[in-house]
Order: sequence, then structure tokens, then C-alpha cells
Amino acid sequence: MTQRTSIAATDFKSDTVTTPTESMLQAMLTATHGDDVYKEDKTTNALQDRVARMAGKEAGLFVVSGTMGNQLCVRAHLHQPPYSILCDYRAHVYTHEAAGLAMLSQAMVTPVHPKKTLYITAEDIASYLILGNDIHTAPTRVISLENTLGGSIMPIDEIAKISALAKKHNLKLHLDGARLWNASAETGIPISEYGKYFDSMSLCLSKGIGAPVGTVIVGDSALIERANWFRKQLGGGIRQAGLLAAAADVALTEIFPDKLKATHQVAKKLAQEISDELGITFQIPVETNFIFLDLDKAGIDPQILVEESTKLGITVVGARITIHHQTSPEAIEKLKQALRNTVAVAKERPRSEPDGIAFSSVYDNIAPDFMQN
Repeated sequence: MTQRTSIAATDFKSDTVTTPTESMLQAMLTATHGDDVYKEDKTTNALQDRVARMAGKEAGLFVVSGTMGNQLCVRAHLHQPPYSILCDYRAHVYTHEAAGLAMLSQAMVTPVHPKKTLYITAEDIASYLILGNDIHTAPTRVISLENTLGGSIMPIDEIAKISALAKKHNLKLHLDGARLWNASAETGIPISEYGKYFDSMSLCLSKGIGAPVGTVIVGDSALIERANWFRKQLGGGIRQAGLLAAAADVALTEIFPDKLKATHQVAKKLAQEISDELGITFQIPVETNFIFLDLDKAGIDPQILVEESTKLGITVVGARITIHHQTSPEAIEKLKQALRNTVAVAKERPRSEPDGIAFSSVYDNIAPDFMQN
């Protein structure tokens, strides 16, 4: 089957920009047309079961987005407030889901800053847990982790320690696994191995996996039944969901794990070339499909990079460069040229002070930049 060139081929802003392949579109034509609100659609049910099995969980639920998946999982774990949710201070569930935790779960958030690593550890979390019956507090009820976070992989041995800590205090552990597929593809650790540590997981299929729409949340049957109720409440009940589930199922088959891991190899090679030729360094190590340029250290105005990229017909939004399965080799070459041009401009017009988040070289300060979808 001949594949058309995707408009995403020249877009580096996110891995959400991928477009459906011909095989995904063909799958939509043959999808079943049952009503998913009544659990009658065979295509949707099959996708939910497939992802649940991959994660080693009892049940799954197809939802329209990673944001909805996170919010449903957290809400389903909670009962009567007051309570709080503990997470990394950069976590998407906290910083980029339109105050969903406050609005939908009526929860206070305890944001945690890692002390020694790029990711929060069990030691970090233990210091911030709110336990006991002090009526002045909102006790911790859920710990939410994110893997990958900004493209960085949380080691599974640290996840195991956090899981043990959660169980010790009878807390629920949720995973924003929007890009867990990337972590699994890179490390070779099965999704089910990660899954055994979490009470719930939100596994997005519309980012690196490349589906046009969709996330599957997984957990035990009782949790998924409760989440389904909240999904309906939020207007997330899809009637002929099979049309979307069919494309997502094909995306999972086509992209994970080989094509996904290939995007990591492209990102690492590109980062090495940028470093070798232009001397540009990076805010964090390149572990998967994200590159975070240290524009501050290089004296580069991110807006100039955006402008030079636009001149060459590619889309760049700042310090974050994202590689996805439809990124073209030609676009990579144009990006390198845009960086060369930007460095030349920076030499002529050096910046004296940083101007905005995207200009920063400090990892602590780039949360709004790297956590955007």
C-alpha cells in the first residue's frame, strides 16, 4: 500500500502531530459500529482488552485523550474529600490539565521537587506524604507518577520502591503513561512489568504511537467501572467508538516497539550532530524522542530559531525538538540548517538576558515548555 506523505513530516513541536496512515484509515472503514456507551462495540472492546492484557490488568477503558485518562483514574481512586494528590511538580496531570484535579476531584496537590535526580524518588516522596488524622490537613490518597517525563525514563527499580511506599501507607499509585510506550521500547521492559506496580495507568495512543485519537486507561474491573461512570458524566461516552478504536489498534501494531525505538535513535543521532557541529548542549540527556536545546547557554533567542525554521518550511516552537515516526530525513537536514543560521544570528546579535521559559537552560524552569502535549 502506498503511503502518502504526512503534513507532520516537517513538524517538530510534538509527537501529537502525526497523521493517520493509510492502514489506519482502511481499518476505520471496516470497524464495527456498536454503541460503546452500552459496551456493544466489538472493535472498541477488543482494543480495551488488548491494552489491558499488555499492561497485565483486568480491564481497560477507551477515552478520547491522555488528559481525560489521567483525570478519570485519579477521580476513580478518590471518595470523600478532603484529600490530596502527590506528584512531580512538573507533572502533566498538575501543570497542563486545566486545573482538572481541583475542578473534578476537589483535591489539593502536593508538588514534589526531586533533590538528586531528574525524577522524584521514594525518598523525595516520603518527605512530602501527608499522613494521619490531623484535621488541619488534606491527607495523601494518591501518588501520581509520569514515565517518560520530558523524555526522561524513570528507572523501574525506583518505581518499585515508590510502589512499596504507597502500599505501606495504603495509598493508590497512578501512572501517567502517555509515553510509557517510549520507556518500554527503549528499555525492553514489558508494559506488564511496569503495570504490576500501579493501581491505574493511562496509556496514550495518539502521541508517539501515532493514532489520531485515543487513550486506554487500565486497572482492576471495579476501578474501570467507576471510571466509566465518570467518563459518561464528563461527556466522554462515545457512541460509534469503533471508528477511532480501529485506527488506534492499527497504530499500536504498526509503531510499537520498533518504529518507536527508531525515533529515539534518530533523536540521539541528531543531538550528537548538533553538539559536534555547533557546540550546542542540552538541558537534559536525550533518552527517547525529545531533545531540549540549552538555548540560554548557547546565547540563542528561541524566537530567532522559530523564524529561521519557518523560512525553511519546518515547524519548531522553541527549545523542545520532538521526533516522531513521520519526521522526514529532509526535515532533519532543514532543522540542522535552521540551527546553523540561528547560531550565526546569535553571534551577530548576542542576547544579554534570558527572555522567557523557552530561553532558560535550567531544567527546573522548563516545565511549561517540555510538559506541553
